Amino acid sequence: MKASVTLYDTTLRDGSQGEDINFTLADKIRIAQKLDAFGVHYIEGGWPGSNPKDISFFDEVRKYKWQHARIAAFGSTRRTKTPVEKDEQVRLLLDAGTPVVTIYGKSWLLHVHEVLKTSPDENIAMISDTVKFLKDHKREVIFDAEHFFDGFSDDPAYALDCLIAAEKAGADYVALCDTNGGRLPAEVARITAEVVGKLNARVAIHTHNDCGVGVANALAAIEAGATQVQGTMNGYGERTGNCNLTSVIPNLVLKMGRPALARTRLRHLRDLSLFIDDVANVRHDIRAPYVGQTCFAHKGGTHVNAVQKTSRSYEHIEPEAVGNTRRILVGELSGRSNILMKAEELGYRFDKDAPEVKKILNEIKHLEHQGYEFEAAEGSLDILIKKALGRYKPFFELLEYHVSIFRSSRLSSVDCEATVKLTVKGEPTHHVAEGDGPVNALDAALRKSLEPFYPAIKKIELTDYKVRILDAQKGTSARTRVLVVSTNGRRSWGTVGVSDNIIDASWLALVDSIEYALLQKSR
Repeated sequence: MKASVTLYDTTLRDGSQGEDINFTLADKIRIAQKLDAFGVHYIEGGWPGSNPKDISFFDEVRKYKWQHARIAAFGSTRRTKTPVEKDEQVRLLLDAGTPVVTIYGKSWLLHVHEVLKTSPDENIAMISDTVKFLKDHKREVIFDAEHFFDGFSDDPAYALDCLIAAEKAGADYVALCDTNGGRLPAEVARITAEVVGKLNARVAIHTHNDCGVGVANALAAIEAGATQVQGTMNGYGERTGNCNLTSVIPNLVLKMGRPALARTRLRHLRDLSLFIDDVANVRHDIRAPYVGQTCFAHKGGTHVNAVQKTSRSYEHIEPEAVGNTRRILVGELSGRSNILMKAEELGYRFDKDAPEVKKILNEIKHLEHQGYEFEAAEGSLDILIKKALGRYKPFFELLEYHVSIFRSSRLSSVDCEATVKLTVKGEPTHHVAEGDGPVNALDAALRKSLEPFYPAIKKIELTDYKVRILDAQKGTSARTRVLVVSTNGRRSWGTVGVSDNIIDASWLALVDSIEYALLQKSR
């Protein structure tokens, strides 16, 4: 039996440092819940000393029960010439209340002298004092040796002394960090093996992708004896990104035989990847290994002929193993397994050959052709399935809506007003509301119209709103996708709308959000 490997996800902290990656508090909670359900062992939530959002995140996560993951707060060793118990940043790590604390410290003398402006002995004391202090407060401690491979190349003895100091102070893991992302697999493997041979503490690997080998470096370290891999979903991160867990995880499980995750959970890998991209509001990499749309797409005549006879002639794994599908580009797209998995998550059960599956699949294909995506819009998907099954009954009928925007240059203000006319339970209703913007006004008018009939709507709050331009080359006439996230105080859900008009796309997403909540209430 090969040694198991623990998965440490830092999408919410290191990943959010990537250009164009921004998560709201609601985003971070939803992503953490998805990672936990997937089976990740550690979720690094952020740095409680860096910004109010991360402090709020750690306050919020205490309200949830985590099935598989341990939440980690991230920070640094104590400051130079400061007693650890008086270091405010270290105190905030404790106040976060997480079972795990990850701290980084310097292991490269260049940084000790030129960045910290301190002595090598003081740097080692900073590592030792901080680890011991956190262990004394009953935390699991992971020590990230920043720039370890650079430090080891310059002065192996000192870099090892930094790890040994953390180990002696009680660190549960010491992580070897290729912070600059400039090392190659053979070197990472050699140095990792040397460290594993000299330490008793468990060794983790943290790589960046500046040379394009972040995943290869992580796998080389695992082969050399590391037992934890740190990375981000979809490879988010600063510069060219971090080690991509959507590639590392299937390689560990399917190629290296390392029990990092149950094989059954791998079937949700592509959905997880798409979900996180959608929440982050970034375009998915269609050529990403394992999870990309084109991973198992076949176009060349010779290839297609061979795959139809025996799929492994041109496929290194079964696409279904990671939740993907085979695509013959000259024919109809596949996708039944994905529909079955999605439906099962929402509480439906179908036989794979059931006619309902084909009906749902055809409707999804039709809507996706228009620009819809459902990975982070489970509310809209649930409604779509009900409509396809003939189980959907609308809670109201739209007669018309109107939105007006008035800008006064004299007053330097913008006023928005929306009018909504509906039929609810056979009765006409007509309400007007103002808002901070056209969508806010439309949302307010819709709620005013419905609350007398459905009081439960008062508990529903819109927590996030994202816009994606689908065909930017068309300029201001481009098609728009809107994703909204709502909550009733107990759980959150996403809904989606697509239109040539951003207001109409928003209306479609808002309507699905309200109707999904009412459907759950009526179950």
